[in-house]
Parts: sequence; structure tokens; C-alpha cells
Amino acid sequence: MFFVYILYSSKFERFYVGMTINLDKRLKNHNSGSVKSTKAYLPWIIIHAESYNTRKEARQREKYLKSAAGRRWRKHNLAR
Repeated sequence: MFFVYILYSSKFERFYVGMTINLDKRLKNHNSGSVKSTKAYLPWIIIHAESYNTRKEARQREKYLKSAAGRRWRKHNLAR
């Protein structure tokens, strides 16, 4: 099972979209500061997660959520 997730840093009002097979472990990695792209914006919370059976499906969704259309979807469907 693969997960696509959206993190939010309320302190900096920033989002991060990623993919993993272990959500809890990945969130701990982000919040420990060991992920270069997110360590400056601690702390993070998961505001949305979706599960997929294949890596290909998860990667397609991750790419969509990182696109302009995905940012619009996030703005209309997720409360901050």
C-alpha cells in the first residue's frame, strides 16, 4: 500500500506533498528535521492522506497535487 499525503505547517503556512509506504514513520522523519526540504518549516501535521495499491497510481496523484490544478484542488477541498 502506498500513501500520498499533504503536510501543513501552520507556523509558516506552507504545504508539502509527498508519497510513502509508512505514513507515521515519514511524518516523524519530517518533524525530526532529517528531511532537507521540510526541516526549515517545523512542525508539520498531516492534513490529508490517500492510499493506492500501486506506486504508479500514487506517483500520478502526487504529481497532480504538486501541479497548479492540484494546488487549486487543495485550496477548494482542504480546510487549513
